[in-house]
Amino acid sequence: MEVLRVDLWTFDVGAEASSPEAYAELMTSRVLASWDGGADMVLFPEFAWMGLERFIEAKNKPRGVAELFWHKLWPQVQRTLNRPGKAAVLGTVPFVTDQAMYNRAPILIEGQAHDHQDKLHLTPWETAFTAGEALQIIEFAGLRIAVIICLDIEVPELSASLRGREVDLILVPSATETELGTERIRRCASARAVELGCYVGVSHLVGKMTSELVDENVGRLGWFTPSQSTFSDETRVHWTDLFSGGFHQEQLCIDIRKLKNMRENLKETNPALLTSRAIALKSRPSQ
Repeated sequence: MEVLRVDLWTFDVGAEASSPEAYAELMTSRVLASWDGGADMVLFPEFAWMGLERFIEAKNKPRGVAELFWHKLWPQVQRTLNRPGKAAVLGTVPFVTDQAMYNRAPILIEGQAHDHQDKLHLTPWETAFTAGEALQIIEFAGLRIAVIICLDIEVPELSASLRGREVDLILVPSATETELGTERIRRCASARAVELGCYVGVSHLVGKMTSELVDENVGRLGWFTPSQSTFSDETRVHWTDLFSGGFHQEQLCIDIRKLKNMRENLKETNPALLTSRAIALKSRPSQ
């Protein structure tokens, strides 16, 4: 494979659905449509499954969503999205253990639950959740891929931890309620593409519903490439208009040959190829 095609989707958390199964079909039908259209991988936003809250009578809605998704919907989702050579990052959904609840991104590769990614840094309103412990690197179609959830893309220490790990693609499922939130994601995602020498794709939640977590959501779709000469003949920054609702799709094409050529070019200034150095900062004495 020389080019990997990734479809980036918004998801309208308030979209009409008559049952949990109908809500799941809002996503699975779009994954299948993307695959049929030539995409190899699909990305949906953070908290896309929180629209299941409407079917939960219990007071603790996130835990109810976790129970409904993982115990009732997830097995059928896996059976539906089982196709050779195809993958999907299905947004995020609460995941409950005996000790904690995590904001978890389920990842499917050829119908198999190929690991997951938990959010590592939590917003002030994610008080019911526990932060994840590790950033996973998954492999698909010969590429090394990291799923970095929303606020995590804004944390430079996490980016530094990826240096030297030759990540090819970062996928960012995100949910923000303001345009400033989308701006922070955009500016930091672009920086990660430059400093790590990789592609970055962003998918945002949109729409309105009655919820403590995702009551009102706006977002954009976008992608970023390294700013190296290998990529000089293509669009390196793509960012859509602001969406407040609906289902929208953009396709990111990852040129594997260009990534290889970029890393072999040792005569060009490239921050992704620099060795990390410990820098001691000294304060100037006061005058």
